[in-house]
Amino acid sequence: MRIDIITLFPEIALSPLSDSIIKRAREQGLVDIHAHQLRDWATGKHRKTDDYLCGGGQGMLMMPEPVFAAVDELKQDDTRIILMTPQGKPFIQADAQRLSTSQHVIILCGHYEGVDHRIIDALVDEEISIGDYILTNGAVAAAVVTDAIVRLLPGALGDARSPVEESFSDPNMLEAPAYTKPNEFRGMKVPDVLLSGDHGKISSWKKQQALARTKENRPDLLDN
Repeated sequence: MRIDIITLFPEIALSPLSDSIIKRAREQGLVDIHAHQLRDWATGKHRKTDDYLCGGGQGMLMMPEPVFAAVDELKQDDTRIILMTPQGKPFIQADAQRLSTSQHVIILCGHYEGVDHRIIDALVDEEISIGDYILTNGAVAAAVVTDAIVRLLPGALGDARSPVEESFSDPNMLEAPAYTKPNEFRGMKVPDVLLSGDHGKISSWKKQQALARTKENRPDLLDN
C-alpha cells in the first residue's frame, strides 16, 4: 500500500508516523508513506498556494493550480483521493477498514479557509472529518487517518486478534475494561471473574461491562 499526503506541513504529517507500530509497518514494507510539500507544485517567484475568496469573505483559500498539478503527478489508476476537512463525513473505524484495502491513497490537507471547490468537484473521492472542531491545518488529521488505516494492514499488529477485539470493531459497542498484574493495587482489585479461569463467565462479564461502559461514555452508539 502507498499513501501520499499533500500538505503545506509535511513534517507535521510524518512526525506521528515515524515511531512504534507505524514505523515497523513501514520498515517491513507493508506501507510506503510520503508527505509532499504542496509548494513544490506552485508556480511564480513566491510559490503561492492561496488567494482571496471570490465574492469576498474572510481569510484565504487554497488555489486549485498546485493541487491539481500534485495530483496529476502522483495519481495512479487505482488511487483513492481524500480531502481532510471539517466539512467532511465523520471518520469511523469502518472507514479505516475500507481504506486499508486500497492500493493507493492520496490525502489532501486543507488549510486557511479550505480549498477551491473545483478541487472537490474534479479530484476528491471523499471528504473526511476527524471531529466537529477546527485544527490549524489538515496535516494532523491526515496523520490520524493514516495511523488508523495502517494499523489494520495484515502484519502491522503483532497479534492478529488485536484489531478484532478492540473498541469499534463492533461499531455499536466499546471495549470492556481490561486489567493486568498486580491483582491488587492500592486497594483496588482485579474482578474475581477474570481470575476464575472460567472462559464462559469471563466472556459474559466482558459483554455486560462493554454494554455498561458504552451506556456511560457513548450512549449514541446504542441509539444506532
